Amino acid sequence: MRKYFVLDTNVLLHNADSISSFSDNYVVLPMSVIEELDKFKSRSDELGRNARKVIRDLDHLRCHGRLAEGVEMENGGILKIVTEGDDIVCPGLNMKVADNRILAVAYTLFKQGEKVIFVSKDINARLKADALGIGVMDFEKQKINFDELFSGYREQLVPGKIIDILYEKREVEAEGLELLPNEFVLLQDEADPKHSALARAINEKKLVRLNPQYDSAWQIRSRSKEQRMCLELLLDPSVQLVTLVGQAGTGKTLLALAAALEEVIINKRYEKILVSRPIIPLGKDLGYMPGDKDEKLSHWMQPIFDNLTFLMASGHSPKNRQDDETVRNKVDKLLKDHIVEMEALTYIRGRSISGQFVIVDEAQNLTPHEVKTIISRAGEGTKMVLTGDPYQIDNPYLDSSSNGLTYTVERLKELPIHGHITLKKSERSQLSGVAADYL
Repeated sequence: MRKYFVLDTNVLLHNADSISSFSDNYVVLPMSVIEELDKFKSRSDELGRNARKVIRDLDHLRCHGRLAEGVEMENGGILKIVTEGDDIVCPGLNMKVADNRILAVAYTLFKQGEKVIFVSKDINARLKADALGIGVMDFEKQKINFDELFSGYREQLVPGKIIDILYEKREVEAEGLELLPNEFVLLQDEADPKHSALARAINEKKLVRLNPQYDSAWQIRSRSKEQRMCLELLLDPSVQLVTLVGQAGTGKTLLALAAALEEVIINKRYEKILVSRPIIPLGKDLGYMPGDKDEKLSHWMQPIFDNLTFLMASGHSPKNRQDDETVRNKVDKLLKDHIVEMEALTYIRGRSISGQFVIVDEAQNLTPHEVKTIISRAGEGTKMVLTGDPYQIDNPYLDSSSNGLTYTVERLKELPIHGHITLKKSERSQLSGVAADYL
């Protein structure tokens, strides 16, 4: 018996290919979904692009038959657009609301005895459908198990002689371990836990000691073993994509910027630094802010300015710290000389970015498709760093398991050009650590 999958608008806006994800079943789009797509199609963001793609795909299917009667798709499923009549009802819901009319279509099919599943990214809409007795589901394509997210490192008990060999020869065979490229291992002596060494996998069978040249970046030294692993990945040019996951205060953005300054200004390995963040506001959107694009971005990028200001201070103790005006002038010079450029992700699409150190902050607010779009912008000689906290997601249709950052970690963990670290301890301050752990 074929199932009827009734799709909410947000599913199509989240993933334009969702209509082809239910093979050998009916995919039902209520007319209200088509009307809502029409409202989004003129937008220049990802939602607008997805809306236009869905509309084009539906128009292509229309050439093969009447959508109102159902048109067979390449995957064996049948797509059908259902018109909601004036007599359509759904118990306890206001039919003047588009979301409720969409639910009413699912309810009507359900009352006709069909096996109906309502698919929506909106939790409240799923609750309503469940209350009506309709089967519900989130759209879970491109979703991973966040509880089992690859952390980038592990601890391993070994005979003490293995650690001695690593210190002596700087590399050792990883017997009995199945390692991923660029995975870190804390080797601990079985007889003496204090006898340990931190190593990095260069392939599935070999471990090497960390490179002492990567101990610090821009006068910043690691405060934890996780931060030291981050520096190893950030400063190694063979690792072209780095993903850093961690709660607020773990040092993700600061380490990425410190490594970028080291690589661009000191080592001259890249031409400049490009920093970007997704525009997912907690209050009013970017367009409501005063000024031109650069002035608007200066407000949006304030966390980046804060980190740059800290890094451009000559010392990190009060006796060595420069006055605020001198530090501001240094930061302004970085921007004026185009050593550091800040850009909204909206304007990155379509670009080819070569020879740059790219940092995408707050990447947990991006969809998997958006992350794919960004990474595909990388040209020759470009390194990309994605940072974010999956516990702080502002996009209403993403969660810790479905966002682009964690999806990238899992999908690319077996590639030698990718490295990942999950940072767990807040190093910003004692107060920041308390907030991350208890609030």
